[in-house]
Amino acid sequence: MSKKKYWTFKNQANNEADLYLYLEIASWGGGYAAHSAKSFKAELDALGEISTINVYINSPGGDVFEGRAIYNMLKRHKAFIRVHIDGLAASIAAYIAMAADELIMPNNAMLMIHNAWMNTSGNAKELREAADMLDKVGLSMRQDFLLRAGDKLDEETLTNLLDVESWLTAQEALDYGLCDVVTSAKQIAALADTKLLAKYRNVPNDITQKEEPPTPENGFSEEKRKEIARNASLELQNLQSYLGGIING
Repeated sequence: MSKKKYWTFKNQANNEADLYLYLEIASWGGGYAAHSAKSFKAELDALGEISTINVYINSPGGDVFEGRAIYNMLKRHKAFIRVHIDGLAASIAAYIAMAADELIMPNNAMLMIHNAWMNTSGNAKELREAADMLDKVGLSMRQDFLLRAGDKLDEETLTNLLDVESWLTAQEALDYGLCDVVTSAKQIAALADTKLLAKYRNVPNDITQKEEPPTPENGFSEEKRKEIARNASLELQNLQSYLGGIING
């Protein structure tokens, strides 16, 4: 789990603000230092009376209850919520996207939806209670997806999509009413964290291939090593020029 808060707010001109969801949706910490829906709300409220919130999502999902809280905060906010799926909105990140007044996807972005699940342990009674809770959460989330889709998606079709863990292209999301605008392809940034993707069943190859290459053991990427080499070469040239001036002088 990332030890960074999963959101970043940025105030913009024209009474707008940007919200970036580029990490796993996961809370950590305690008290006033907690990075959770509670501290998210504090930052959201601190934006003041803004007219538009531009939400940028590239997230593999995460904690269902954190995500539901974020969805509800955005849904009831007075600002116009414009969501851009910059690469992937998976699982609870896809659900957060449903809070949009306008949802925009480049045609190489993806939306992944599935039934809610959780890691749990206990006796038979406790496991049944956990399953009942997941059924209630799933019912509520289905209603919100259907609210977003309007008459383009019925409950039976949605249930089937959730059951099989569906990775929807931008066009498919548009056809189901889960997206409003499809734009031309854009350069997709690699996900900042990808471990959560390993828990999903049907991850497309082109999603996993966007993962950042591993960092070499010396701690420097190939690009960083080339930059260091270039700088060292320039410093050597400067030094040689300087020494040559001393000797010739």
